[in-house]
Amino acid sequence: MILKKLIPLVLLLLTLSSNAQLQLTEASEISVLSIGPGYLLNDSFGHSAIRVKDPLYNFDVVYDYGRYDFEAEGFYLNFAQGKLNYMIGRTEFEDFLSFYEYQNRRVQEQQLNLSTKQKTAFYYFLTENIKPENQSYPYDFFYNNCATKITDAIESILEDQITYLPPSTFEQDTFRNLIRSDLNQNSWGSLGIDVALGSKIDQLASVKEHLFLPKNLYLLLENAQIGSTDLKIVKKSKILTSSSFVKTFEGFGSPLAILSLIAFAILFVTFRDHKKNKRSKWLDVSLFAFTGLIGLALLLLWFATDHTATSDNYNLLWAFATNLLFIPSILKTRLNNRGIKYIVFLVILLALMMLHWITGVQSFAIGLIPLLIAICVRYLFLIRHFNKAIRL
Repeated sequence: MILKKLIPLVLLLLTLSSNAQLQLTEASEISVLSIGPGYLLNDSFGHSAIRVKDPLYNFDVVYDYGRYDFEAEGFYLNFAQGKLNYMIGRTEFEDFLSFYEYQNRRVQEQQLNLSTKQKTAFYYFLTENIKPENQSYPYDFFYNNCATKITDAIESILEDQITYLPPSTFEQDTFRNLIRSDLNQNSWGSLGIDVALGSKIDQLASVKEHLFLPKNLYLLLENAQIGSTDLKIVKKSKILTSSSFVKTFEGFGSPLAILSLIAFAILFVTFRDHKKNKRSKWLDVSLFAFTGLIGLALLLLWFATDHTATSDNYNLLWAFATNLLFIPSILKTRLNNRGIKYIVFLVILLALMMLHWITGVQSFAIGLIPLLIAICVRYLFLIRHFNKAIRL
C-alpha cells in the first residue's frame, strides 16, 4: 500500500529532476470550471477557472485568472484609472471547490476533448503564465478577464481551430444588456454601471464577444467544435455543486424607491415655490452641485482613465459638469437672458438624452427616470420664475 502511494511521487521527482517537461498521462483531464453568481457585486457575473488533474502524479489543481490584492500599493487609484493589473493563481481543487460550496455557488465542469500532447501543452501554458514575471496582466472587464483568458488559452492550444455553434435559443445582445442579465436592474450596482459606462457598451456584441461572461463561456463551449470537424471541444459536462442563489429585490432601499422619494421632494418644493411665488435657493444649489459633480466624475472617467467602456457617455446630458460653474449665478435673485438661456439649454439636453434613449444610442438606468423628470420640472420652473422676474 505504501509502495503504491510512493510510485507517483517517485515518477514526478524523476521527471522534474531530469530537467525535462512533465508529460501528463492519458488518464489526465483538463476541464473548464464555471462558477455561478454570488451575492456581492463583484461576484454577480460568476467566475471561470481551469482544472488540471492527473491521477498518476496524484495532483489535482485549479488555475484561475482574475485575482487581485486589495492591499497592493495604489490599488484604488489604479482601479479608478483603469490601470489595475490582475493575476493568475493556483489552488488545490478540493480547497477551490470547498470555497464555492461555502458560498452556495453553482460549480459546473466541462472536460475538454484534448490529446495527451495538447493537455501537456495546456499545463505548461498555465505553469508559464503563473511565473512571477508573467503572473499579472492588464485587466479589462470585456476583453481581458477570467473568462476571456481561458478562451485565449484554449484557442492557443488548438491553434485557433475553434468553431462556436450557438444553440438555437441563443440571441445576440448588446454588452450593456449582457451585463444587466446578471444584475437586478433596480439595484445600486446596476445604477452605478449604467451611469459610469458609456454608449460603447450599447453596441451589439459578436458571438465571440459574448464569451466575456462565464455563463456564456460555458454555453458556447458546450456546442463548440474543433475546426471544421464534428469533434466537440467538450468531452463531457457535469455539475459539481448546486446552488439556491436567487437575485434579491432591494425593495424600499432600491434606487427607484429612493430616487422617487427625492424626486417627490423636489416636485413638492417646486409646487410650493410656485404657489408662494418664491424660490428655494438651497434646492437649486443642491441640484446644480449634484449634477455638476456627477458630470465632472464622468468626464474624468472618459478622458483621464484607461477604461475603454467609459467613453462617449451621454449621461453627461443630464449630469452637465458646467453646472458647477453656474452655482454663483443660481444664487442670485435675478438672472439675465444669458443665464436663462443656459437653463433652457439644460432642458434641451434632457430632451436629447431621451432621444438617445429612444433611438438606442445609449440605454440609461431606469432608476433615474423619476429624478430626471423632477429635474426637468425644476428647470422649467426656474425659466418661468426668472423670466417673470425680468418683467417686473
